[in-house]
Amino acid sequence: MEKKEIEFIIKPNGEVEFTVKGVKGKKCVPLADLFKTLGEVTASKNTSEYYEEDKDTKVRSYNL
Repeated sequence: MEKKEIEFIIKPNGEVEFTVKGVKGKKCVPLADLFKTLGEVTASKNTSEYYEEDKDTKVRSYNL
């Protein structure tokens, strides 16, 4: 299991940057949305992990 973490950088002017690491695909979006409750989001940028396939995703197909 890959390590999941959130890295915070607090700038001298008080702005906070954060990066969600170890979460592939769109699973990082709900985590990032949690921080909207802390203040105004002025910019957002997807990391390369956002575009990677989540290997934990399971797809089932059924023949009817």
